[in-house]
Amino acid sequence: MTLILKQLFSLLRLLNSDTGTNQIAAGVACGLILGFAPMLSLQALLVFVCMFLFRIQIGAALTSAFFFALVAWLFDPVSHVVGSAILETPSLQSLFTALYNMPLVPLTRFYNSVVMGAGVASILLAPLVFFGSKRLIEAYRVKVVERFKSSPFWKLWSSTSFFKWYATYDKFHG
Repeated sequence: MTLILKQLFSLLRLLNSDTGTNQIAAGVACGLILGFAPMLSLQALLVFVCMFLFRIQIGAALTSAFFFALVAWLFDPVSHVVGSAILETPSLQSLFTALYNMPLVPLTRFYNSVVMGAGVASILLAPLVFFGSKRLIEAYRVKVVERFKSSPFWKLWSSTSFFKWYATYDKFHG
């Protein structure tokens, strides 16, 4: 339970930071792919490499991967149906045979119907999750954060000496 709360608090801290919305939204989209993919697979490794090469918020990716893994577990029957339909397509059999005989490609476990269905679903949903989370982050920052910063509680809290000390400390040691 504390792990879940810790992840939620770190996500709130991230949403309230000055990190760009594109970076956080890309992290959430990568978290979708990570959450739907098996943990020790080639596609998960490729997503991690992309996160380190590009400006993608890793904290958002790992937090959202945890929650998307729970969602993926619920949709495993649907993933199985979609993956079975793709894997049993007669025109793709020669392609799958050639892929399976390659050196590294079987590490993706594409031959598993649940992995295939979840992979296709995550790749199709990733752009929608990116743009949707970007809009939600922008709306959160405008509506919730600005309203909270104009509240009497925040004005009282930000006028304390402890808050001023912390703001100075955070500015120098960030």
